[in-house]
Amino acid sequence: MTVGELTKLFGLPKSTVQRTLVTLAEAGWLRANRKDTTRWEIGARVLAVRPAALQGSSLFAAAREPMVRLRDAVNETIHLSVPDALQCMVVVDRVDCDHAVRTFHTIGDTSPLHATAVGRAVLAHLPAGDVDDLIAAGLERFSDTTPVEPGELRAELDRIRVDGYAVNRNQFRPGVCAVAAAVLDEDGTPLAAVAVSMPEARYDGERAPKWGRLVADTAAEISQRRLGA
Repeated sequence: MTVGELTKLFGLPKSTVQRTLVTLAEAGWLRANRKDTTRWEIGARVLAVRPAALQGSSLFAAAREPMVRLRDAVNETIHLSVPDALQCMVVVDRVDCDHAVRTFHTIGDTSPLHATAVGRAVLAHLPAGDVDDLIAAGLERFSDTTPVEPGELRAELDRIRVDGYAVNRNQFRPGVCAVAAAVLDEDGTPLAAVAVSMPEARYDGERAPKWGRLVADTAAEISQRRLGA
């Protein structure tokens, strides 16, 4: 919604609404829409404390069945994450596998874009200027393999664009691996990322391309189902 729309809705002075929006944005509850900065939308903190805020959306509805089928195909945990601008990725849905030992991310968990498969899958489809902004803000190292050099990260994003999927092997959390692909809207903007997540003990580099194709196909199906919703 715009400031003008909110002003009419609440019957408050425009200056009061604007100050409140800025305060809520600084706290993470709201954010400016990336395509239209005059409009405001919910931020990651809302999803972290109440992910049901997304459940009525076309994305959530479109993703559930393909995620279940992907889980059945690979018998690993499947996550759906959405970006909170360039700040982080937020887990908004999960389908568990039946292994006794499996990865687990609580709904609402956040993670950095540069250090995760879901984050880099999204980054690969963002404008170069956004990647430059992320790099300029500093890339935190979480493990020996976290891509923190600008050239290394850009090269990895180039590979993701060619292959159609991203791989994370212990680059954020020790012992956790994932393969992810971006869910795109009609103009190619990344809305979310879907991932197969597994303990390192079950990760097999030779199978990564197969997992990557399955994840990319699932992401594409979610995109198509959302647009047809």
